[in-house]
Amino acid sequence: MKIFRLSALCMFFGIPLTSAQQENIEDIGVDESGVEFSPDSMPATPEDLLDDEHVREELAVNDFTAPSISKVFDSLQALAPLPTDGIERKIPERMPLDRADLAIEIGFLIADGFLIVQAGDLTKVENLAKELSRYGKALGAGDRVSRHVAALLENARKNDSAQLKLELSATQKDVESELVALRDTDLAHLISLGGWLRALHVAAGAVDAEYSRARAKEIMREDIADYYTEILGTLHPRICERPNFVEMREILSGLRNDMIYDKENPITAERVKQIHAKSTTLLGLAAKRVDQ
Repeated sequence: MKIFRLSALCMFFGIPLTSAQQENIEDIGVDESGVEFSPDSMPATPEDLLDDEHVREELAVNDFTAPSISKVFDSLQALAPLPTDGIERKIPERMPLDRADLAIEIGFLIADGFLIVQAGDLTKVENLAKELSRYGKALGAGDRVSRHVAALLENARKNDSAQLKLELSATQKDVESELVALRDTDLAHLISLGGWLRALHVAAGAVDAEYSRARAKEIMREDIADYYTEILGTLHPRICERPNFVEMREILSGLRNDMIYDKENPITAERVKQIHAKSTTLLGLAAKRVDQ
């Protein structure tokens, strides 16, 4: 916090910063609330959940490495197509008032898009695209999202599933790019978290309904649970101190233990049921808005 306070005082009194001080400010960074953040203090993202380097270069988000929702679904490819019957998420009519809630729900929406494409039910893309546009505008990334909405609709008409996946992935990265430019990386992390929680819930439910050890191994990702546990601890206090976020972090720290297996601690159907139950609770907590 020292550097931020120094820069604020210098600007107030009209004192120019030295080049070294300016470099320190740029290296550490300050979010929209004036809180320091440093790339070195962030947990390492599981490598298989990172977008390809050329994609990140194109979108100019190389310094920001939240897990890609597209890669989350790729990691669950052995379980595809994931079932959608009985697990469709009803999109609330009223928009959330809080930006953190908006970000989480955009993550839900992008994950819903991948589920729709996997299921081949492209008739639902139009409504999804409308909701993405609505949420993107509310978050301040309307122009970026609008480009992808048009492409989503066009590719749905062409029945081009591969291109739909690319557009959904690009939507996440474009919104992230906007948020990074605004120094609001907390919200970018929450979009990723929302997507993973939705994917985990559906995947755990699928394995619970049709259990096998091989299928269960696909959801045993303690590294992802660790990552989001740490990320929740780095968020601004106005977010991470909300009761639902505190409870989410506690559940995630326990969930990672449920996902560790070895000869002495083998995978069982009962453990999968526990993971499914916790993913259900996590999804409900993530969907709880600040004004509820």
